Formats: sequence, C-alpha cells, structure tokens
Amino acid sequence: MTELLYPLDSYIQTFDALVTNIDAANHAVLLNRTAFYPGGGGQPCDVGTLMMDGVPLRVVKVQKAGGAVAHSLEAESPLPEVGAAVVGQLDWERRYRLMRTHTAMHILSAVIFRDYGAQVTGGNMEPGEGRMDFEFETLQGDFVRAVETAINAEVAAARPISVRILPREEAFQIPDLIRTKINLLPEGITEVRVVQIDGLDLQADGGTHVRNTAEVGHIRVADYKSKGKINKRIYISLA
Repeated sequence: MTELLYPLDSYIQTFDALVTNIDAANHAVLLNRTAFYPGGGGQPCDVGTLMMDGVPLRVVKVQKAGGAVAHSLEAESPLPEVGAAVVGQLDWERRYRLMRTHTAMHILSAVIFRDYGAQVTGGNMEPGEGRMDFEFETLQGDFVRAVETAINAEVAAARPISVRILPREEAFQIPDLIRTKINLLPEGITEVRVVQIDGLDLQADGGTHVRNTAEVGHIRVADYKSKGKINKRIYISLA
C-alpha cells in the first residue's frame, strides 16, 4: 500500500519516502508514501524527480498499481533498491497549473448545473486547458459568452475550497453529489473524497485543486462544438 499525501493537501511539493517494491517491466519504483497524483478523472498524472543520494531520478509517469502507486523513471535512470530512501519532488509549475485547471472545470460544471440543470457527460484536461461535455440540445455563441461571464464572476468571488473524506453512506446523502451522467464511483469504495467550493459546488472528486477560486485566474471559453444531438462540448483555457 502507498500512503497518498495529496488528497487532503494538494500543496505538498516535496516528501520523504522509502522504496517498497520494484516494477522492472515499467522501469518503476513503488513507494510507501507519495504526493504524486497517479492520474484519473480526466486529470493527467504528475511528473517530477526522486532524489536518491543526491542523484535526481526523473519521474516520467505515475500510475496506480493495485493499492500502491508506481513511479516510472527515465529509461537511463538506475532503479533504486528496495528499502532505499528517496526524496520526491513534483514538477510544481505543471502540477499547480493542473490544480488551477481542475478547479476551473469544477466552476464550469457547477455554473452550468446551477443555471441550466445540465449534467456532465465527459471531460479531459491538460495543464492550462480542458474540455467538458454536457447534456445540451443547443449551444450558441450568446449562451457561451454568458457562461464565460458567469464562471469568471465565481473566480472573482474568491470562494474558499475545502476537502473532506466522508463515509460512503454519509457522502451519498448529499444532493447532486455526482454531477456526471454516469456514477463513476465503484461500489467497493467505503470512503468518498468530497471537494467543496463554498457557496457554489459540492462534488465527489479524487483530483487536486487550489484553495480558493481566485487562484484560478481568468477562464476563457476557447471554443464549443456539437458532439451529437444532446451532447455539447465546451473548451476552456487559462491565462
């Protein structure tokens, strides 16, 4: 098992850890604890470095491996031995941009659900940009401009953002906890991580976020497309 450090504090940039196992097929190491996000929910995994005896080993991919997290290293990097002590260092500029982007996506989905009652049917993101699909029949330029104004009003409102871990039974008593068309939470999950944007949004979510909507900065609706009769896609980008 790998202890995950990011769920309650997305701002951890460095951490001490021990190598618990080796995945030679993926040129990866498993750690007893990590602040690297392994990807999921449309958010890409983190990258960065593991320092071992003063030597930086570049982490190029992170993914879940059962109950652990595998950190794939550059092909040229040596694999540490089991029991080796390392210091993890996130590529913080990239991670923070992903945090801002993920929060922007939540603001977008919250505003559209609040103002138009539309559910999310899909989404994806990269640092500084993302796209989200909604169950809409029509999507026009005037509507998109109204949405852009509304989401930036929520950024300007500087709403605090908090994270809690709740028992599954308690979490599912929250109305509209799942905003996606399909409930993506496996039945076996006994605890649910809930992200709240004060006064705007409360959703089950596993990704990383900023602490206040003001940190997101200006959100631009970069494009919009029809992806079917009742499926419309909105693209956003950050400065």
